Amino acid sequence: MRIKVDYDVCEANAVCMGLAPEVFEVDDQDMLNVLMPEPPAELHDRVRHAARSCPKAAITIVDD
Repeated sequence: MRIKVDYDVCEANAVCMGLAPEVFEVDDQDMLNVLMPEPPAELHDRVRHAARSCPKAAITIVDD
């Protein structure tokens, strides 16, 4: 699994961070940072849930 973010669409509202804080972080400048672009298998379900929950659909999951 790889995570892609469309930063032109992302509003950095931190929904993903709330659901998977090990993977997503919104910094002090309101920019989304992906802390683990290729998260381990034990986080895949949470990352998929975070991607589905993004209000702007800015997060895409690429399965390898």
